[in-house]
Amino acid sequence: MELTTDLKIGQIVKSKAGRDKGRIFIVCQVLDEQHVLICDGDLRKLSFPKKKKVKHLVIYNTVLTEFADVLQCNKNLDDAFIRKVLKPYNENASVEMEVE
Repeated sequence: MELTTDLKIGQIVKSKAGRDKGRIFIVCQVLDEQHVLICDGDLRKLSFPKKKKVKHLVIYNTVLTEFADVLQCNKNLDDAFIRKVLKPYNENASVEMEVE
């Protein structure tokens, strides 16, 4: 089974399996075709990201290019920044869960 996903650093994803199911994350590193490192600044800090299989993620089309730029420059990147950029997506996810 060949997964042809072009995940990018800074892309918004949602977990669809595991104990973090339903949580919104941001891709902080692409390891290979089937694995990425994700963080949310809350349970999964930037210093200790979660390795996740791509098939266990719902991939959003949104890519936060400012996150990738800041990550490459290594400036002002902390968990509070990640929580701030993910906040609108987390609010939408909680509304979706209430509807289901």
